[in-house]
Amino acid sequence: MTHSLDVITYGEAMAMFVAADTGALHDVAQFTKRAAGAELNVATGLARLGFKVGWMSRVGDDSFGRFVRAVLAQEGIDAQCVETDPRYPTGFQLKSKTDDGSDPAVEYFRRGSAASHLSISDYQRGYVLGARHLHLSGVAPAISATSRELAFMLAREMREAGRTISFDPNLRPTLWGSEAEMVATLNELARFADWVLPGVNEGRILTGSDDPELIARFYLERGARGVIVKLGAQGAYFETNTGERGHVQAQRVEKVVDTVGAGDGFAVGVVSALLEGRALHEAVARGNRIGALAVQVIGDSEGLPTRAQLDALEAHQAHDAHAAA
Repeated sequence: MTHSLDVITYGEAMAMFVAADTGALHDVAQFTKRAAGAELNVATGLARLGFKVGWMSRVGDDSFGRFVRAVLAQEGIDAQCVETDPRYPTGFQLKSKTDDGSDPAVEYFRRGSAASHLSISDYQRGYVLGARHLHLSGVAPAISATSRELAFMLAREMREAGRTISFDPNLRPTLWGSEAEMVATLNELARFADWVLPGVNEGRILTGSDDPELIARFYLERGARGVIVKLGAQGAYFETNTGERGHVQAQRVEKVVDTVGAGDGFAVGVVSALLEGRALHEAVARGNRIGALAVQVIGDSEGLPTRAQLDALEAHQAHDAHAAA
């Protein structure tokens, strides 16, 4: 079958204002404007690697919405299913600057945003099923009940059509009514996924265990083909429903600049490699590689490589590994 898209995803994009100086946000006088959003980060990373990517969302009829559209055009992301909603604004956020590897402070201004009104009315079957892969995160289903319905519709439709699905839980507890609701909903959504990508701390909340093998088994028993558990500086553990399992060491990083976006970079690496038909351990290694690039720059997507940059990095690391052997 010929597909018009390699990957489809959906979610909320916001304008993000990153502090120019370290310190408390209320003390900062200057900010740099960027685009932010978990699913948009993944779409951006995959588009830079040459994949045909479609992104579904709503933006307001405002300057932030026009900014998001400009970013989509710049990155080569198909915006056919991005609606301009004149009734509601585009969300934005403020993000502090850190220089010690700690997580930056982020303040969101997204309540009642255009994207929070995403619903099953935004679903365009022909467009969505024209993609061979769906990537979901736990953020978009958290922003509203109607967006949650859309997430499940996308997952059901793509699963029934025989497409592949990846799911990054990407927990946002403050967006949910309760932790119990978050856990139940995201674990139900994970049932549709071929590949589940939790962090070990997310796994503890979602499965009750911080043992990577038990986290993997939890999702494998519920239908996943494979589970990759992110372990931070310890790399990642992977296991499949055919019994393949292993651990891939993390990429060494001299200085962590900004931790936000590391998980999205990891997803870019894993999904891109799997879509290329790479072996799972190679996909996990690429996930670690791109995740490491993401934390070395300020911004959620600025560290995501182009295809030429990734090819050069992988060739260099393969040469080093061969020389060491």
